[in-house]
This record gives sequence, structure tokens and C-alpha cells, in this order.
Amino acid sequence: MASHYPSVATRSIINNPITIDLRSDTVTQPDQSMREVMAGARVGDDVYGDDPNVNALEHETADLLGKQAGLFLPSGTMSNLTSVLAHCQRGEEVLVGDKYHISCDEAAGAAVLGSVAMHALQTDEFGRFNLEQVEAAIKPNDYHCPITRLLCLENTVGGCVQEQSHIDALVDCAKSHGLATHMDGARLLNAAVAQNLPPARLVESIDTVSLCLSKGLGVPLGSVLLGPSIVIERARRLRKMLGGGMRQAGIIAAAGRYALQHNIGRLAQDHQRTQELATALDGVQGLNFDRARVQTNMLFLQSPQMPALASYLAKRGIAITAIGESARIVLHMQIDNAALQQVVEAIQGFFERK
Repeated sequence: MASHYPSVATRSIINNPITIDLRSDTVTQPDQSMREVMAGARVGDDVYGDDPNVNALEHETADLLGKQAGLFLPSGTMSNLTSVLAHCQRGEEVLVGDKYHISCDEAAGAAVLGSVAMHALQTDEFGRFNLEQVEAAIKPNDYHCPITRLLCLENTVGGCVQEQSHIDALVDCAKSHGLATHMDGARLLNAAVAQNLPPARLVESIDTVSLCLSKGLGVPLGSVLLGPSIVIERARRLRKMLGGGMRQAGIIAAAGRYALQHNIGRLAQDHQRTQELATALDGVQGLNFDRARVQTNMLFLQSPQMPALASYLAKRGIAITAIGESARIVLHMQIDNAALQQVVEAIQGFFERK
């Protein structure tokens, strides 16, 4: 799957009301407790630095990830873009995995808006590239070449946890060549929970990290960019330039603070239910998937009958992301045991039809 986002034609099969949405963990809804926190949030103008909940969220997230400072942004895409532009000048270059969100799902924003070149490194089925690829991609001091300035990593990649020793080795390699490093941590907390590691350990050697709040944590929107104070100050100016300066954003920031306090540990439930789903579908005739890639909250399915399966599920109120013969199923806080059982029965029922 080149992208996880379905075409308009694929979306059009979802004609019935969706009761079980497995397209992404971005479809999560705030629960009642989070809504109450949002409704009662104290607010102020964040562009003036006056919003108490935004200020607290930036500080608390920086502490969580062991960084000096944080910056609250509307989206992960803007957070990643802001970081790239804070690290790189026009005509410089980023090394990034070919399947990473920055490379293939952010509309080439760094190139279009920042004139920053992207050098995509081929990744394996688990989202990894190796040290030799990094070494070979770093450009010499030659006028014919862009200056390689930044290494962008991602964790998780397609639900796969990136081994920490390998991340550390890649960062050491980058630093030895004078490169800065950025981590797209859209689902970094899934990786931390899956490995039972403190989140700060996953990024302790990395300069900047973007942490998304609107996926498994259930916040309506927003990401936080973390890093050294000097980089975050540049990013704050860039956020304004990109139109990301928000006013009374504390209503959302309060939801982010609530999520960091209450919703990190429960990511393990999503991981467990994803394993249960894989077990239930293992051996279904006509359906294939790589069990080794089922590591957090994502399951990737392959079947020649995928378009028909997606339509069959949609008619029963179950939405999946299906492109060609492949599909992605993502579990999240709105998928409880009863919903999981409905999904299992529907998929099994489709393949058992005479």
C-alpha cells in the first residue's frame, strides 16, 4: 500500500452508517471525562503565550520525553514540517525512509514550502533501513550536491516497533556526520508501551520529536513538537508563518493533558485486541497477513477479494481502509471486545460464504 488513505472511489463504498470504524486510530472520539475537562478548561491567547493549558501541555510533554521545550501545533503534518524547516535551509536535504509519513503522506510539504530535498531510503517490510544506506546517502562536500542536514526516523512504522538499539545506532551514525535528527513519533507511545520502556528512552539521543495526540490517545486534534529550546523557538516562529498560531487552544490542550495522564497505559488493550484479531483470522482461507508485523494496533490484510470484503463490511457498518488487494485495520479506544467480536464474525462470515 503506497498510502494508507483510500481514494474517493474506495470511500464511496461506505454508504451505511459506520458503527465500527477501523480505518485509523485518528477516528477516536473523546470520552465523557475528556469532554468535561475540555468544557471546563481555562483558556487564553496562545499566540501571546497566555493559554495556561497550552503552556502546561508543552511543559508536561517535554518532561515526558526528556526534552527542554515543547510547541503545540494543530497537526502531526505541521509539526513534522515545522521541525524540518527549523533544522534545514533551502537547498539542503533530509534522509528519510521511503514508507515514512514525512516522505509519502505529507504532500511533499518540505520540498514545496521549504525547498528542502527529500532523499528516500528503501525500507524493509518492518520499516527499517540500515547504517550502510545512511552512510551511502550522505552527500560529499561538492557544489553539485545538496547539503545533507537531517535524518528523519519514525516509530512505529506501519504498526511495527523500531528496535531501540538500531535507532540508537542510526542516530550515532547521523551525529558522526554532523546531521541533526528528528523522530516522527505519531505513534511513539504505542512503541513505548509495546516495549515497556519509558517514552523518553525512545528519543533520548534524538534532537526533535513530534508526538501526536489525536490517534490512540483520543484527543480531537493536535501534536506537540519537542526538542532543544533554541530549535523550538525557531519552530514557534515557523508555526506562525504556516498559519498554525492558535488562540484559545486550551480547550484542546486540556484534552491532551488528560490523555497523557489517563490514556497511555490503555494502549496495551489495543495491542492485545489486535493480537486476538490476528489469532481469530489466522488460517481463514483466502485471507493472508504477516503475523510478524502484528506488533501494536495495526493489522495488514491481503486478499484478491478485498474490494468485495470492504463492501461487505461497509454494508454491516464496519469501515476499513482497503486499496486494491490490501487493507489496513487499526484498533483503538472505541473498539471494545464486543466490537472486536463483530469484526471477527463478519470477516469470517464473508470468507465462509458458499
